[in-house]
Amino acid sequence: MILKHPSDRGGSRSKPFERLAENASRFTSSAAFFVICLILVAVAVTLHVIGVPITWLLFVGDAMSAVTLLPVALLKNSELWAERAVQRKLDAIAAAVLEGQEGGGPGEAHPKLRSTLGREENS
Repeated sequence: MILKHPSDRGGSRSKPFERLAENASRFTSSAAFFVICLILVAVAVTLHVIGVPITWLLFVGDAMSAVTLLPVALLKNSELWAERAVQRKLDAIAAAVLEGQEGGGPGEAHPKLRSTLGREENS
């Protein structure tokens, strides 16, 4: 079984996971997420300093691992979408430039360029 990224399949970003990844990308780049991470680190350091039982230290460590792992997976999805969108635009620009250099006026590359540039602005 070959797994393809939705941007390779020509899928839309309206599916639940893609929406979740997009929202996670926005949240993890916000100041609120940074503050949450600072609080988790402060709690971990405080718990070590005051010498709480190891079970609490393990719980905080697990929480910090989850805060790290989940956004990495979701951000990778958003990164792939952005990368593929840029690549599609570059391909369309290159095709339009080559078509323009060959002369003969605008061909099929120019309308494709217009639609490719407009496609990502609407999503």
